[in-house]
Amino acid sequence: MLLLRKYIYSFCLIFFATMASAYAADTRIGIVNTAKLLKEAPQAEAARKKLESEFAPRDIKIVELQKSIKALEDKLSKDAAIMSDAARKKQEREIVTKKRDVKRSREEFTEDFNFRRNEEIGKLQKLVSETILSLAKEKQYDIILNESVIYVSPQVDITADVQELLRTLYKKDHSNKK
Repeated sequence: MLLLRKYIYSFCLIFFATMASAYAADTRIGIVNTAKLLKEAPQAEAARKKLESEFAPRDIKIVELQKSIKALEDKLSKDAAIMSDAARKKQEREIVTKKRDVKRSREEFTEDFNFRRNEEIGKLQKLVSETILSLAKEKQYDIILNESVIYVSPQVDITADVQELLRTLYKKDHSNKK
């Protein structure tokens, strides 16, 4: 595997060296840090807030259920000595049942949240990709590379340009909705 990786890196290095020498003056290359864009784009913050507002009520409900279980456990530990066997067993069963319900609710919550988060990330990735392509065509770049590059000169790093275009799109989308 390591040997294969060395061959791939060598091939890429030779390929880009050849491309650079053949088209040195004519080729426009841009580098984009997509991870930074996915983290810092205004659309990413909007998606985080949307998910938070969408899932906050369910999270609050689960926390309230956990507090009620804690209260029942405290009551049981405090009153166990004076409770009848039947009453104590009934309260223990109630606690176990509520814990099972909370566990199930938490798992469903996590599954639903992850599903929705992945949907939002997918939309954002698609938007970032389309924005990069749009900028590349508009500014006539020949090659756009992403963060798998070891060094990037500020002259070819177009991350800020893409980020600015994403901000513009975000402002435009939100001014149309008002």
